[in-house]
Amino acid sequence: MSLIGTEVQPFKASAYQNGKFIEVTEADLKGKWSVVCFYPADFTFVCPTELEDLQNEYETLKGLGVEVYSVSTDSHFTHKAWHDTSETIRKITYIMIGDPTHAISRNFDVLIESEGVADRGTFIIDPDGIIQAIEINAGGIGRDASTLVNKIKAAQYVRNNPGEVCPAKWQEGAATLKPSLDLVGKI
Repeated sequence: MSLIGTEVQPFKASAYQNGKFIEVTEADLKGKWSVVCFYPADFTFVCPTELEDLQNEYETLKGLGVEVYSVSTDSHFTHKAWHDTSETIRKITYIMIGDPTHAISRNFDVLIESEGVADRGTFIIDPDGIIQAIEINAGGIGRDASTLVNKIKAAQYVRNNPGEVCPAKWQEGAATLKPSLDLVGKI
């Protein structure tokens, strides 16, 4: 069953951000756009490249009213240790959630049970807490945060303009489509 169009399930977790431990719940994902980015594990190889890339787009995402939450099955203590020892991870200012119980990874259906780690899953969540987009990659395939920015702009446009949809490769300011009987077969 797809999670698209479903509400984020309840959770409560400890997280690390900017030198502090904080608590995060599903309620924190409401009232604004959110990106939840799962990755397999701290102190690994592809993961820091993705998290740094996401940090490089963080100001742009915040400008769009989006908060970013990264999640792995490591603890918030491990996130702090990684932050303190890795030059790449030290740059991260968004929230890093620990999911050592695997509850959040199960809620988002990205847990690899046999390994106890999460798939590379990215979820775009609207201000109502409803999942609008999902991307899941195999462990060896890193994500590109610049494509995430474009997906969020499209999701925000569709939300703010009922009756319009964004075609493939849509960019902000480009033409959209208004589905209707007259449009059938003419694209």
